[in-house]
Amino acid sequence: MRHIRTILRAAEPAGPGIRLLTLMDPDGWPLPRFRPGAHIDLHLPNGLVRAYSLCGDPAEADRWRVAVKREDAGRGGSAWLHDGLAVGGELSVSLPRCTFPLAAGARRHLFLAGGIGVTPFLSMAAALDRAGGDYLLHVLHRGAVPMPAQLAPLLARGQAVLHDTGAGRPDLAALLGPPETGVQAYACGPAGLLADFEAIWPVEQAQVEHFVPPPLAPAPDARPFTLVLARSGRSMDLPAGTPLLPALRALGAAVEASCEGGICGACRVRWLEGPPIHRDRVLKPAERATDCMACVAGCAGPRLVLDL
Repeated sequence: MRHIRTILRAAEPAGPGIRLLTLMDPDGWPLPRFRPGAHIDLHLPNGLVRAYSLCGDPAEADRWRVAVKREDAGRGGSAWLHDGLAVGGELSVSLPRCTFPLAAGARRHLFLAGGIGVTPFLSMAAALDRAGGDYLLHVLHRGAVPMPAQLAPLLARGQAVLHDTGAGRPDLAALLGPPETGVQAYACGPAGLLADFEAIWPVEQAQVEHFVPPPLAPAPDARPFTLVLARSGRSMDLPAGTPLLPALRALGAAVEASCEGGICGACRVRWLEGPPIHRDRVLKPAERATDCMACVAGCAGPRLVLDL
């Protein structure tokens, strides 16, 4: 598990309760490149790990930017990033992961953002601007606009539209228009917005990114099984439906974890024997033939052998 040591070089307000952080290498060296729509995990001193979308331009090789919305009802991660992390402070960060990529080959991209869910679309917009791509960003907000300085040039060019939902949310079908061949639609925001989006847009032309893990689907095929780590030979018998992460940690396996709900991609592991039960929102069907997300995976057979 590789982490990057970064320094907070700048912090600025970026809308209601939002703090925009600029992270850089302590000596100014380039940071690992990231794909538009990628996110990183911030490892906080209190042991919390929090994932945030990279909202800067992917072409900026020496800095990563994330926007943190303060959540007073949360577990303290966003509050510490607002109040406890000062400019010049150090922060351990994961390598970037992209579970919300731009669709290759799409001729047009429609972005639907709910509040702070605008952040992944800012990096996508920067990349598409450079490549001459066609896109339109709809930002649903209530009251003050999130990331106003970053949205200003998009609004001026007509490539972003604001929708204040104080008087009610606009009809999503009317907002996005009918699905067309070559048009890919994306949504990031609260669970209700994502559910409504998925209900109107064809799954093969839709991508979503969740703020928080959605409730896990039932696993009626789950069976008691033996978890086996192929490299170490260690094993453990587990009842049906037992989560894998605690068992993997008990067996001494070093598995990265962040959301622990199947949406961030941190705990991806290769499976060798199963079959596993997949309940994540990250892996494509072809990827599930070889990999699983340990935080939400189960097993439908007598043995689950992982490449650990």
